[in-house]
Amino acid sequence: MLAVSSLRHAAKRAAALTLGTSCIGLTAATVHANTESGAGFRREVQFWSKIFPIVADYYVQTSQRSPLVKYQKLTNSGIFDFDQSGNDDQDEKTRKVKRNELLKSLHDKHAPEMLQVMLDLKGLYVKLGQVMSVTVMPVPDAYRERFRTLQSDVPGHEEFESIVKPTLERELGKSLDEIFESFESVPCGAASIGQAHRAKLKAIDADGNRVKDEDRDVVVKVQYPDASWQVPADIECVEGFRKLCVWTGVVDDETSKMSFEEFSRQFLSELDYDKERNNLQEVYESSLDPKAPYLKHNVVVPKVYEELCTDKIITMSFIPGASMEAEARRQLEMLGIDTSGGIAQIVKNASKRASESPNDVSSGELVRRVTSQIDPHKRSPFSWKMSASTFVGRFVSLDAILWSVRAGKKVMLWYQAALVATIQQVPKFLVTSSWDEWAVIHSTAAAQAKRLDEIDGWCRALFDVHGHQVFSLGLFNADPHPGNILVDSESRIGLIDYGQCKRLTSDEIYKVASLILSVANDEPDEVIARAFRDMDIVTKNDSTEFLAQFGKLMFGPVEPEYLQHSWHMNLHKMDRVLYFPKELSMVYRTSLLLRGLAVSLQLNFSIGERWKLHAKEAVERIQSDRNERKSLINTR
Repeated sequence: MLAVSSLRHAAKRAAALTLGTSCIGLTAATVHANTESGAGFRREVQFWSKIFPIVADYYVQTSQRSPLVKYQKLTNSGIFDFDQSGNDDQDEKTRKVKRNELLKSLHDKHAPEMLQVMLDLKGLYVKLGQVMSVTVMPVPDAYRERFRTLQSDVPGHEEFESIVKPTLERELGKSLDEIFESFESVPCGAASIGQAHRAKLKAIDADGNRVKDEDRDVVVKVQYPDASWQVPADIECVEGFRKLCVWTGVVDDETSKMSFEEFSRQFLSELDYDKERNNLQEVYESSLDPKAPYLKHNVVVPKVYEELCTDKIITMSFIPGASMEAEARRQLEMLGIDTSGGIAQIVKNASKRASESPNDVSSGELVRRVTSQIDPHKRSPFSWKMSASTFVGRFVSLDAILWSVRAGKKVMLWYQAALVATIQQVPKFLVTSSWDEWAVIHSTAAAQAKRLDEIDGWCRALFDVHGHQVFSLGLFNADPHPGNILVDSESRIGLIDYGQCKRLTSDEIYKVASLILSVANDEPDEVIARAFRDMDIVTKNDSTEFLAQFGKLMFGPVEPEYLQHSWHMNLHKMDRVLYFPKELSMVYRTSLLLRGLAVSLQLNFSIGERWKLHAKEAVERIQSDRNERKSLINTR
């Protein structure tokens, strides 16, 4: 009886322990599920539950490891179902054709599903789809076409009352009504991890101080509350997905890894609002320096309102004006170039491709990529000039071609303005309705013609200011695309969005400046190549000629031969880059964005010439500091 009683007692204890452990485990799981880590895990589960069936279908249908493919090979079915010719090479070609047909059917089937996954999960996945729609990596056309819709047809911003407003009030510690006289609930801009709203500060602040009227209009940039855990979780998922694609042979490991690391680094950096605020504040303070080029070019940077900033919110002064994207779009459309994807995206894609893929044959053809999108259905009186530029460029400089395009547009605009003025002076009963309508449509022709004269000054100002940021401040905006550049009615230029800044050490500035000067001064090939090697660039053959030509392509003026695809083919047959310094990559990307904008406005600027003075001053300043330090060491 004692044994039975003991057994019964042990069973009760075991049951209680099991029940207690289960309750503790359930409680712990419940608590974990409500933490950021748990939420991230749930999001990962959501991602893989949607993605795994797609990956599994590709694996089963196409992988050499798949039991189905092995069975098809044994039974001559599926992609092996064809009459054997006896010629191994011919049979292999036939099998590849059938495999490509199978892959195309799978792409067509799963591309809409993958797009829906991105739309459902939003955030980083939308950004990833945007990148994949324009990347140089071999993304299947079915996916590329679907993902291209993410450039413009992305679901809108987060709901204001339930998400954005509570986040703002929690971060600021006050209701919006206590701080702002008005706050627009519809954002003036939205991105993957946050959105921005226009607002107007109260005339009297919380401390009873009067706020100047010119300081009351602000923009409040707020990070979505879930972004801090969603982005790391999403990056982990995408990395796992990338590795799975490598394992199945869909993508190359080395190339996809480099692209993924750059993508994730940039995305994570945008989460750091403290860093962005500090960068913006430093650039703003430097813009007030009379020795800096901002004031003379009428360039402004948003002012930071420190007391209204947190690690989730940045409040800055509002800068009015339309983006230069709109102006560049008008200029390109007058040439008959398709801008449906957005001029900012055209320029960013060309610049990103060139800076991240220096070995890609077409990566250096910035002018070709910006002006190669002429739409045959949107021909204009000036389209033929760009279509013929490759041929004419063999005999006439690119500057002459671009000048003729701009001069032709100016003549056309003044002609239209004169005709509009004439129609307006003629008695109404003599003007047909069609002519009257035409005059209304072209009523801004005179203003557009005057605008053309201002564009050159805008571009010179942008090159000057960014040259100062790179070589004097050592802190520059690495994303100055046309959407981040504003111009108001008084031709004041505003530079916004400092989420992707790059900081250079004095040694890095010295090396970049030396390379720029070697190109700008048209030094011998050996000097340009030496400046490249000093930056630790590595190429397969260490060709001096290749390095010199590559340097001139990067920072010299656009020469007529650069418009020819064969020139780039020959350059990359000569040698190939194995290692490209990151600090040079970011400077190069910035210069490409500026040059791409200039080319879209029919201006050919040499980066070397525009930045020569800044680079020269940097070299002299740093060399002087080095000599002074050496002198101090020697006197000790």
